Amino acid sequence: MEQPAASVAAWEFLVSRRAREEYGIDEAPTHGVDLAGVRLLAERINRHRTAAATPAPPIPAGQLNALRLIEEFLFRLIDGYRRRHGDAVVLDAFGWLEERFAADRVDDALALSVDLYPPNEVYRSGLDAEPYLAAGDARAKRLWSLERMVVLWLVQHNPAASSLADLFDDGELEDASGYRQMMASLRGFFARHPGIRGRVGDDADGDNFFDLLQTPSRERPDSLTAQLELLARVVQQHPEAFGIDPSELGLETMVESLKRGVDVLREEERPFFPGPGGGPPEPAPAEVLTFADLAEDEQRFTEDRDWMPELVLLAKNTLVWLDQLTRAWERPIHRLDEIPDEELDRMAEWGFTGLWLIGIFERSRASERIKQLCGNPEAAASAYSLCAYRVAEELGGDEALETLRKRAWKRRIRLACDMVPNHMGIDSEWLAERPDLFLSLPESPYPNYSFRGPELSTDPRYSLRIEDHYYDRTDAAVVFQRVDRGSGEVRYVYHGNDGTTMPWNDTAQLDYLNPETREAVIEVILDVARRFPVIRFDAAMTLARRHVQRLWYPAPGHGGAIPSRSEHGLPHEEFLRRMPNEFWREVVDRVA
Repeated sequence: MEQPAASVAAWEFLVSRRAREEYGIDEAPTHGVDLAGVRLLAERINRHRTAAATPAPPIPAGQLNALRLIEEFLFRLIDGYRRRHGDAVVLDAFGWLEERFAADRVDDALALSVDLYPPNEVYRSGLDAEPYLAAGDARAKRLWSLERMVVLWLVQHNPAASSLADLFDDGELEDASGYRQMMASLRGFFARHPGIRGRVGDDADGDNFFDLLQTPSRERPDSLTAQLELLARVVQQHPEAFGIDPSELGLETMVESLKRGVDVLREEERPFFPGPGGGPPEPAPAEVLTFADLAEDEQRFTEDRDWMPELVLLAKNTLVWLDQLTRAWERPIHRLDEIPDEELDRMAEWGFTGLWLIGIFERSRASERIKQLCGNPEAAASAYSLCAYRVAEELGGDEALETLRKRAWKRRIRLACDMVPNHMGIDSEWLAERPDLFLSLPESPYPNYSFRGPELSTDPRYSLRIEDHYYDRTDAAVVFQRVDRGSGEVRYVYHGNDGTTMPWNDTAQLDYLNPETREAVIEVILDVARRFPVIRFDAAMTLARRHVQRLWYPAPGHGGAIPSRSEHGLPHEEFLRRMPNEFWREVVDRVA
């Protein structure tokens, strides 16, 4: 068999010359470009679209990425077919077209396609199409250019890609050459040449290679998400249907990329952000998490001690309660050690055996500042955005707590507190001194994020800013900016998030894949447990391994909970290797 011609260029995303010039696209994405590069391209396009005299809707980066993946997959299939059967098959396609449409017309269409949809090499150098096609390995360039025309025709006939059509509109090429009829005729050509084996898609017979190329748009015409899901499933479950050696095409890697593409689209489809007028988004459909394809975890429960099932707990928002006591007793009661014995006597008489003090630890000053800047001038900092696990000085500190603890225990009342192990306050001591404990990126995950708002740090060592659009409620960024004033290092730290609504913009997310983070949190829990026999853990479920992975390191095909995290996911086996034990099992064993 004749050896295939060498590739003249890596795969490139098809972009028309008109779109390149209108949107300032000097370099079309090629194989290996990551999602960050696609987001930058989408941001560049959207700046021009929204600034136009007649503004056009922005292009979601996930859709652009999905079309990029579909195009790359089509090029891979064509390349695999050519490698399997030799260049002679594709060269025969030129003969087929010339017999039906005349050689000059075919050549003109080929040259015009290179001119209207220039490869990066042509666009950068300013080469005309005909000299480009004639120079060097002319045969290889003709083959590659024909493949690009086929993919252009396929994309143009993909209804799900219509929102991106101005990037590759083929009206001018069609008017000048009638290329659509040429490309459509290739189905008859492939009917006479080696086909594929097996079934592809839900309803296709899978005999004709040209039909295989149309599978995504034919089987799932209305959704890029569904097209990626279809391609990933077919390749993963039925690679033999392609009649191509999977290892030659690197299909395992491609399946992961397709699944990641689906995850990114799911991230964009979740209603995280306020709608027009700043109101809340419409409620999302309830999501039922099954984890059916994840390994079954061992159930290891710890027996309750005798007093635990008998506990009767009274919850008190500490600041509110002290204010109520001040009014009731007509004297200042601002500290824990100033709570009257009579109040504790009354609790005991009513049968309470536990007092849950909500919000006693030192709170984030930045949390209070954010709430005030967002329009609530009398707001206090959140009880779940903490600076450190010390009893707040305004409540009398640890000394006042110890006094209250002894007085309460005389009445057989145990003290309880809250802990928030999922995250810390945006300006916590750990963020200042141990920033590696938090989940962060060296670059902003979205190019449209800006951080020019008020300074939130009172520590001279570093600067803190949340994303600007929080202040006018037009966006809810997943990260904030931390700048080390000494080294100049910039980190984009994720806000705390449980994947249900918007990020908590006064918090910083701890990274539980980091063993140093897990150990640091366990040490704090042990310290708090020495002071409080009862601890209520806020958002405890987010620290189960399956939820840590689902939210922050999703396996391919399981992303979508937290925007931008799909591209940082891990295969399930790798995740378990890096987080081998359940965090809560480790906590219970250490406390016991």
